[in-house]
Amino acid sequence: MFETALEPRTPAADEAPTLPGMSFLDHLEELRRRLVYSVIAVAVCFGVGWTFVDRLYGFMQKPIIDALHRHNLPERLVYLNPTEPFNLYIKIGLIAGLFLASPIVLYQVWAFIAPGLYKNERRYVVPFMFSTVGLFVTGGWFGYRVLYPVFLEFFIGFGSRFQPMITIGEYTQLFLTVILGTGVIFELPILVFFLALMGVVSAGWMWRNVRYSILVIFIVAGIVTPSADVLSMCLMAAPMLGLYVISIGIAYLVHPTQRKARAEKAAKKAQG
Repeated sequence: MFETALEPRTPAADEAPTLPGMSFLDHLEELRRRLVYSVIAVAVCFGVGWTFVDRLYGFMQKPIIDALHRHNLPERLVYLNPTEPFNLYIKIGLIAGLFLASPIVLYQVWAFIAPGLYKNERRYVVPFMFSTVGLFVTGGWFGYRVLYPVFLEFFIGFGSRFQPMITIGEYTQLFLTVILGTGVIFELPILVFFLALMGVVSAGWMWRNVRYSILVIFIVAGIVTPSADVLSMCLMAAPMLGLYVISIGIAYLVHPTQRKARAEKAAKKAQG
């Protein structure tokens, strides 16, 4: 069904790796050091997030309060265990800490893998960090402002003849599923960037298999969207299709074959 996209990576002569020899234990030590830095960054950012946790939950709670208000229902969530609010705030503070620390964590990931890249590929570090965080935030914003209100309107309107008793734990789980899910899905161009950079996929392969990709996108959209209505699934699939088209362009620009062709063209132009 799918055509292979594997092609040998043939870097230009000026792309010689500059990685000094490292033993297996050296790699483990480097990994441990990067993990320690990441954990420290998350712990510090958790402390920052904890100071604003009440405001953060107010921000998270606003969509459901607005939906309940529109249906003339009690605008208050409940909890069933005395420890649930505290545990919930810990969870929110940790998620906020992970998000705030994400640029530092991403840098540690890049610093760990960068020695294995070619010299001219290391210039992607700044675009990588900004685009990764930017795409995740864009996906989360899309989920919060567009998808989530549609979901809540569908669910609450469907059960309008019943008295809702929505717990803070169940609501938070639904909120995080939608918002984090859309944020992760919006990282598709980053995934394609690395796969194309390594020569695993190409723009031609992605274009030839676009019909299968559309099918997979709608299946993923149906899984991610909590509601069963077609509108919600289409709202989720639309940006994914746009991201897929953008990813084709990214794959074309960074694939080793295209990079080599551009390098040879530039060399001929310089000689001529």
